[in-house]
Amino acid sequence: MSSNNYYDVTAWPVGNPSEDVGEVINSIIADIKKRQTATDGSDGGKPGAVIYLPPGDYRLRTPVVIDISFLTIQGSGHGFTSSSIRFNVPEDEWPDLHELWPGGSRILVDIPLGQGQEEPKGAAFYIERSGSPRISSVEFSNFCIDGLHFNTDGSELHPENTYVNGKTGIHVASANDSFRVTGMGFVYLEHALTIYNADALSVHDNFIAECGSCIELRGWGQASKITDNLIGAGFKGHSIYAENHGGLLVTANNVFPRGASSVYLNGVTRSSITNNRLHSFYPGMVVLAENSSENLVASNHFLRDHEPWTPFLGIDNGLADLDGLLCISGSNNSVIGNHFSEVIDSQSIRPTGATPVIIRLTKGSSNFVSSNHVVAMDVHAKSGDNAFSAQVDALLTTEAPDDLAVTAVLVDAESARNTILDSGSEAQVVVDRALNAFRATPVIGF
Repeated sequence: MSSNNYYDVTAWPVGNPSEDVGEVINSIIADIKKRQTATDGSDGGKPGAVIYLPPGDYRLRTPVVIDISFLTIQGSGHGFTSSSIRFNVPEDEWPDLHELWPGGSRILVDIPLGQGQEEPKGAAFYIERSGSPRISSVEFSNFCIDGLHFNTDGSELHPENTYVNGKTGIHVASANDSFRVTGMGFVYLEHALTIYNADALSVHDNFIAECGSCIELRGWGQASKITDNLIGAGFKGHSIYAENHGGLLVTANNVFPRGASSVYLNGVTRSSITNNRLHSFYPGMVVLAENSSENLVASNHFLRDHEPWTPFLGIDNGLADLDGLLCISGSNNSVIGNHFSEVIDSQSIRPTGATPVIIRLTKGSSNFVSSNHVVAMDVHAKSGDNAFSAQVDALLTTEAPDDLAVTAVLVDAESARNTILDSGSEAQVVVDRALNAFRATPVIGF
């Protein structure tokens, strides 16, 4: 049985979805609001609707504005493919490539932007509603949002490598409940997903990469989850960022390198970062800042190595190796059973001659650091022009001529009453033992 609450953008009589799917979707939303006016009829009233994007390319010149609950926008394929690889292939080789652009059900964000325009103005999907109750159950599923191109930023970088274009995939501006973003592809957006004041949000099984920042949870929020995603931000932004959240679950994500951070929590409490694979080219991989407290960081795999791809050599996030791969400013956090691999060229350490830090406690008290394993190797970094083979070669290299001296745990003077167990040898842990409890990892032969 067909339903008048199911819309196909290619069958809707208003607008041309190939030329401006934003106009089409806004018209559909207006129709939903016109038809669904009752708030209480037969124990129901406003069921919402599904808007379907068949596989194909849909240019978006008009931002979609969503102010209704129970709306699902879905496609038939997240369509992600690396635009960065293509744009760094010489143009005379493009005719031999199997494809040039992302595919699936694909939104081409082509909003005209002014200089210095605020972030929401460049959003393909802008969601906001005031009043009570909060807007609820808006879902995005199984299509691609493509920002098309990055722009010059005044540096010597190729314009397509700047991660700057003023475009956002989805921007949620008002308090919301039970939103879902699943099976999506985001590529070449300065901000892929920015959500304010989220409650019970699910960001699951998406491919979000080659964006300035990938997932940003701003304002405040609770009881949300970021799970099973493939994520990779640019060097200017965060792969996963959250502020003033409680009960956040960050689990089973595969975070690619090049983001300024893998996970950055700002004032986040009673949350979990568990079972993630985290890869970075810089220090500051995971940061718990601004009194982030009572969090669990457990069973994650941290890999810090060097950028192997020629177009991005020499770029970093501005942090020194003394800042640590995991940096904590807060109290009563648990750091348990993580694996850290620091595989870098000792000649590249900043500042020169310093001993790189793995875990650093900068402020707070009563943190519990236990049973973490650190592998540190001094390698001679190599690079290549092929992104895939250069990265795979780097990942599969497990032998190095020398071990690398590291500080496994560094406890600053402003952090006290911490417990550090079996997370580094006597020589690898720098801690005031009068103010902190410490048990060293045994060393063979001693």
